[in-house]
Amino acid sequence: MIRQRLVLFLLLLATVASAQETAPVSVGERQLFLDDQGIAKIDGLQRTLHQPEKRGAVIKPDQPWETTLQTRSSPVWDEQAKQYKLWLITSTPAPGVAGTTYAESVDGVKWTKPILRQWKYQDSLENNFVAVEPDSAWPANAILNIVYDPDDVDPQRRFKGFLGAIGRQPIVSPDGIHWKKLDVPVLPSSDESNLSYDRQSRTFIATLKTGGPFGRSHGIWTSKDFNTWTNTGVVFSADAEDQTLGRRNIEQCFADSARRHPEYNIPDTYNVDVYNLGLFRYEGLYLAMPAMFHRTGQVSKDWDGFDKMELSAAILGEVRKYGDWTGFHHAQLACSRDLHSWTRLGNRQPFLDLSPLAGGAYDTQVIMPPSNAVVHGDELWFYYTGIKGYAYVSSGKPETSGGAICLAVLRRDGFVSLDAGETPGTITSKPFKWSGSKLMANVETRDRGELRAEVLDTAGEVIATSQPLKGNHPRGEFRWSQALPKSLHGRQVSLRFTLREASFYAWWAE
Repeated sequence: MIRQRLVLFLLLLATVASAQETAPVSVGERQLFLDDQGIAKIDGLQRTLHQPEKRGAVIKPDQPWETTLQTRSSPVWDEQAKQYKLWLITSTPAPGVAGTTYAESVDGVKWTKPILRQWKYQDSLENNFVAVEPDSAWPANAILNIVYDPDDVDPQRRFKGFLGAIGRQPIVSPDGIHWKKLDVPVLPSSDESNLSYDRQSRTFIATLKTGGPFGRSHGIWTSKDFNTWTNTGVVFSADAEDQTLGRRNIEQCFADSARRHPEYNIPDTYNVDVYNLGLFRYEGLYLAMPAMFHRTGQVSKDWDGFDKMELSAAILGEVRKYGDWTGFHHAQLACSRDLHSWTRLGNRQPFLDLSPLAGGAYDTQVIMPPSNAVVHGDELWFYYTGIKGYAYVSSGKPETSGGAICLAVLRRDGFVSLDAGETPGTITSKPFKWSGSKLMANVETRDRGELRAEVLDTAGEVIATSQPLKGNHPRGEFRWSQALPKSLHGRQVSLRFTLREASFYAWWAE
């Protein structure tokens, strides 16, 4: 059983919507509690944001051509090959030389890096780099943001992604290894982007880096065919509240001896912006995981402190040309029903936070968010980038060099729970048309805890009462004290759940 670290953020003791409002409920679609959609009333329950349990690095730089590994994709399951596939942004020991490599796995934990012979590194093809054009170099050779599309009638377009780290050229592949460009316009983006495929609406969703009021921001673009793209006009940006909270986060970081301290601490240059934005559909919601970059210091190219550091000639040349800046990243959580209106969750506390120094983890200064959640039985697996350092002046130092692909695991539906202690609390749904033959719940009770369900008619009268669910049930089925009336199908009803000493994650009809 997965134990998550908890962040409490709201005590709900009141009506949140008129009970007369209705909410659609589709059979099989889980009803989560991240927002108030579908909820008529909550009484005596506490909302809790849960963080996934970290499992450490699962893909490390262990080849001669690898120094730092990153990803802006999530593993995809190739049904034909019966394996997971993942693409890695790979920095090499050679200055300025980088590309995209490929890894595969049967179980999502143990990964192999097959020799592909597509792109030369130090005059050798014996590596796992993938390339659209074998003579290309970074940033033009970057293959990023890969998704799997089982619905395209053309098997040559089964995998889709973007080419280029500045601007995004749509590309397709039959196997994720052999790629070709599409004759379509390049999408405008700076050096960060993300991509997911919403299979329910058959929509590709891209987040493309742009500017905003406090720096890095991300526009949301969509496409139905991966050829023609539409700018939704939505830009996900940091705001003034992020600056206030960010200053507090930075001060706490430097006060904590267990954490890695960024290379510069210059309060006049503190800033928070959105470095990257993972965005994907989960059940009836769109979830976003913004990587919030907390800049702790920025220095100009003329800063005299560079001469006091033991820097290589190459690094000294870089900072004398561009200056330097540093900070740290963590990933937060937000949700939307329409890609336009967004709710920041958990009082903007980290969903994926940095690890302490003592454990030897990679994710001590930089976290780049997952592009999607991998459903793995009753768990959600998140693959994210963890890096030990950020500033130019840290490049090449063993204690701050290196990045890897890390895994964190969450209970399925486990982003937010409604919690009750010894005093029972209730949640009542908005009215909906009853369909399906079973009522299911994702719940964990403690000690003498339990969860009960009641079916209510439009007048609020009880039609049916369940027996209690007790224990840990990722897929618990309610049993009824009396058989549900056959006439219930298609009727307008509400559900009232009563819980005590329990964490309630979701309910759904089957």
